[in-house]
Amino acid sequence: MLLIYFIWVTLYYLPTLVVMEHLMIVEKNNKKTIRSWAMFDWANSVYFLVISTAVFPPYFTRYTDDTLSIFGVSFTNSAFYSFIVSAAYLILALLMPLLSGMADYGNKKMYFLKIFTIGGGLACMMMYFFVDTASVWIGSIAFLVATLGAAGGLVFYNAYLPQITDEEQYDFVSAKGYTYGYVGSVICLMMILVLVLKPELFGITSETLPMRIGFVIVGLWWIGFAQLAFRNLPPDATGKLPKGLVKKGIGQLRNAYAYVKSNRNIGRFLLSYFFYIAGVNTVIYCATIFGEVELNLKTSELIITVLIIQIVAIAGAYLFAWVSKLRGNKFSLMAMLIIWIVLCGAAYYTTGKLYFYTLSAFVGMVIGGIQSLSRSSYSKMLDEDLGEVTSFYSFYDFLTKIAVVAGTFIYGLVDFITGNLRYSILSIGLFFVIAIVIMLGVSFEKKEKPYLAV
Repeated sequence: MLLIYFIWVTLYYLPTLVVMEHLMIVEKNNKKTIRSWAMFDWANSVYFLVISTAVFPPYFTRYTDDTLSIFGVSFTNSAFYSFIVSAAYLILALLMPLLSGMADYGNKKMYFLKIFTIGGGLACMMMYFFVDTASVWIGSIAFLVATLGAAGGLVFYNAYLPQITDEEQYDFVSAKGYTYGYVGSVICLMMILVLVLKPELFGITSETLPMRIGFVIVGLWWIGFAQLAFRNLPPDATGKLPKGLVKKGIGQLRNAYAYVKSNRNIGRFLLSYFFYIAGVNTVIYCATIFGEVELNLKTSELIITVLIIQIVAIAGAYLFAWVSKLRGNKFSLMAMLIIWIVLCGAAYYTTGKLYFYTLSAFVGMVIGGIQSLSRSSYSKMLDEDLGEVTSFYSFYDFLTKIAVVAGTFIYGLVDFITGNLRYSILSIGLFFVIAIVIMLGVSFEKKEKPYLAV
């Protein structure tokens, strides 16, 4: 029923999403446009922080049975959660290259951005009805659909970056977007923290209700603040989607593939990115489960942990943008990969809350830096005369989705086999080791003009 509702809402909004006056010629480096672009991060990032990281993972493991029987197979609830994330990103990996190619040809970035935002926000609010093991399928499907919306919209959002600013500003504009996301997420999370810590102030007696209200708050925040980006970012071309869009979309993807294949540096960078972003996103999705299961941290303590990560991440985004300016993107990325390897090793031995909080601060620093710098580094490697670049960002986004599938699946599989999340953390550390070896062969200087199919 939830999927049917999601499809109905999407179809209901389709006619209004495509009505635009004309295709705007955008003035690059316009402050209002850049702020509006960053505001989408403010809107969208609350899902990844509050739902994916801070509240939903420990909520899922705490209010469902330790062992869940799914189609006759028994899973720990933490392993099953990891597999839900894997399933969501596998679906996205299959859909996004085609959708982004379609957006390229029809110039419909905003069209798809609105669909994923509205659908994802509504699914997030539907998570309110997930209470315990009896309603685990409601929570699982709603979480899956909301994740599709949150992660699916990012490829179209990212593709606006070269359209709104010049290459020399990529690092700092990208950092601005992540900073807006971190600040907005912290504000929203603090509102929910008040609900969790002081439910009596609001006349709440149910143990689960504060978190479930939080799911609704996130959905409303996400859809509401996204309107600023929808209003001020460059609009789509006038009219309906052209005929033959699927065929043309596949053609755009072939063109993008030919470009990536012909440039060794981009290929190596994307391969390295695949491994390290698998590790990064697995930490984002599963760190609070580790704290809840291994260290018995309360929901309020886990929220405090995530707040530490977010606040430090703001500084991390700008710190490594500054390091990149001084020493180059490669040096900055390599430094962060080394830190990630050390953190995975240290997490294995984590036993106390203070130790966990300290590690979380370092995680925040490198999460902020590596997410922001990865996006801007890839933007720099693309040739300036490519024109519409959504298809090229689809490769970046496709690898992100597949990486999350790989990382969360390995994490869940090790948990399923060993029943010990500490071994799962060690397995993720191997992703960073592989990434740093590949990154050694990457150059960020544009020395070759890649083949571009006509």
